[in-house]
Amino acid sequence: MIKEIVKTTLLNCSLEESDILKYKNQVQVIHNTLPQFELTGWINAPLQDQQEILVSIERVASEIRECADVLVVVGVGGSFLGARAIQEAIMPYFGSTKGGIEVVYVGLNMSGAYIKQLLSYLDKKQVYINVISKSGGTMEPALAFRVMRHYMEERYGKKSKERIIVTTDAEKGILKGIADKAGYRQFVIPATIGGRYSVLTPVGLLPVAAAGVDIRALMAGAKHATEELLESDLSHNDAYKYAVMRHMLYKKGYSIELLASFEPGLNKFHEWWKQLFGESEGKEKKGLYPSTVNFSTDLHSIGQFIQDGSPIMFETLLHFHEIEGDLQVPFDSRNEDGLNYLSNRTFNEINTISKQGTALAHSEGGVPIIQLELPKLDEYHLGYLIYFFMKACAMSACLLEVNPFDQPGVEAYKRKMLELLKEN
Repeated sequence: MIKEIVKTTLLNCSLEESDILKYKNQVQVIHNTLPQFELTGWINAPLQDQQEILVSIERVASEIRECADVLVVVGVGGSFLGARAIQEAIMPYFGSTKGGIEVVYVGLNMSGAYIKQLLSYLDKKQVYINVISKSGGTMEPALAFRVMRHYMEERYGKKSKERIIVTTDAEKGILKGIADKAGYRQFVIPATIGGRYSVLTPVGLLPVAAAGVDIRALMAGAKHATEELLESDLSHNDAYKYAVMRHMLYKKGYSIELLASFEPGLNKFHEWWKQLFGESEGKEKKGLYPSTVNFSTDLHSIGQFIQDGSPIMFETLLHFHEIEGDLQVPFDSRNEDGLNYLSNRTFNEINTISKQGTALAHSEGGVPIIQLELPKLDEYHLGYLIYFFMKACAMSACLLEVNPFDQPGVEAYKRKMLELLKEN
């Protein structure tokens, strides 16, 4: 059962199980029609035979780790957020102890200072490049790749071709043309999968494999989620149940969903979640505004507003019960800080109690809370959670009667920017 992986509970939501189940027929209809949308290849992808592509990714990642100190990933949006989210959630906070190398990102902004400092940083290191774009026409990564391509050619000459790896469309696009002409090795972004749903393809898998993440465990978790979330019954599909709960709260007037977690390594996972839900739902003047906090740090900044501010938000608390690595509070005979009563506890135990206290306080303050709890923060459970959120997001957007898989607002900003650049 799904509750063995993701446990979904409610606090102070004024939502009854009977009210949630009223959406049963609507959810069934959406579930049956969802595959008819374009860009839904991700739905069953984890169930397909992944052996060939995983072997290819692992082989190239091994080469990168052997021949480079740093992998530079060039991408923006869905072309980098997922990989960075997995990397920072799984890898050690300081240094790398999993046999991987450093992975850094460029093309996510147009800061000249950022790119210039990156080039200086790379000069004393051996470098590989992975440029990721379905079309190659998005301004930020296109400009960054132009810079990085020149850098690699000036530094490595003809051998630069072996150090530049392209992840793009199989048949068309600017980047595909560049890669074919230059003879760069290529990985394919499936034509049936859009950017923000592409993390479990070579888009996300190659960078994290180079970083030392176990991509087989990641994909095994995603496969488990795919199998368990195949049925539409709200009683057995917590992804759909989560989608319905957030939709009901939206209809009650809550305009902001605040994803909160208690482990700093999940900060970039928050960013991936924001794009997933923001780009999928924010259309036709509809949708919850996706925002995030990391506790306990943000309890000392935004916590006051959550507790006593405008009643415009609900919280989704994300909690992993087991975190790799822990430390017991030491006993101190001086006890000048009066904290010896905690010397029989670990930091992770205290963090869990912090989560419980935060949930109770915010609930008593009138904030509706959805809790999503998982057994352990590792590759397997993170793969499960990624698929869980993608399935929930698709259902949630369809409940709003918007297309989960396009992003017309993003295209609008791109057009205006190009108009201004060409005018000046």
